[in-house]
Amino acid sequence: VQLVESGGGLVQPGGSLRLSCAASGSIFSFNAMGWYRQAPGKQRELVATITSGGSTNYADSVKGRFTLSRDNAKNTVYLQMNSLKPEDTAVYYCTAARYGNVYWGQGTLVTVSS
Repeated sequence: VQLVESGGGLVQPGGSLRLSCAASGSIFSFNAMGWYRQAPGKQRELVATITSGGSTNYADSVKGRFTLSRDNAKNTVYLQMNSLKPEDTAVYYCTAARYGNVYWGQGTLVTVSS
């Protein structure tokens, strides 16, 4: 299983970015997919997840600003990030779970700074 993230970069506070995570196979096979992030000097934390049934879960810090969605035809999940704050700066990792196995992408850096 390969997960390839894209879409990171530098954005000003209040701006938006959309992260993409393309899976090497059908995302129907995954029980859940999502995004975690790790800021410098901090532990990796959950950002958002989506189950195979389409249920989503968000960290309190991103509720109302981030939206997770999936395109089954493209085997891709997206994280739309709006109203970005400097504290959103981190490496964002895509993750997928299937029957007890967890897979990770290589990460994409998001920097929110003026």
